[in-house]
Amino acid sequence: MLTRLDPQRAATAIFVVALLSIAGALIIESLGYKPCELCLLQRWAYYIGVPLAGAAALTARGGKTNAASALLAAFALLFFANGLLGLYHTGVELHYWRGPEACTGAYQAARDAGDFLKQMQETKVVRCDEVALRLLGLSMSTWQAIAAFFLSTVAFFGWRKS
Repeated sequence: MLTRLDPQRAATAIFVVALLSIAGALIIESLGYKPCELCLLQRWAYYIGVPLAGAAALTARGGKTNAASALLAAFALLFFANGLLGLYHTGVELHYWRGPEACTGAYQAARDAGDFLKQMQETKVVRCDEVALRLLGLSMSTWQAIAAFFLSTVAFFGWRKS
């Protein structure tokens, strides 16, 4: 099925799926599930990728297959990297390795009450190494990695077909 994707169909499918994915993340957040620092970082690929996929779909529709091909190749690389970031985040959640200090840093004891209050104001509450929501047994970061690798694969086959 993927081998039959032309650049326009691939870019259009990517645009729709990526747009629905980021919309889903924003809806989940509106329901009270706050994203951690790694979740927010993973969203950047969608903020860049949705317009990129839209542009690829429009250029392919206009007959500019070289431009569409270049955009699909860029999308494939962007989302492959984002899939790796999702796997890294999943490993942090499973405690295979430490995450960034911004969201999994070690606790440092306060010297006094003023220092304690300052730490409370500056401390991020949402931790990257704790799963806030699971769907069918997988964390949102794992689902994001799956979606990113899928989108990257579709983009690759669309690029390859051009």
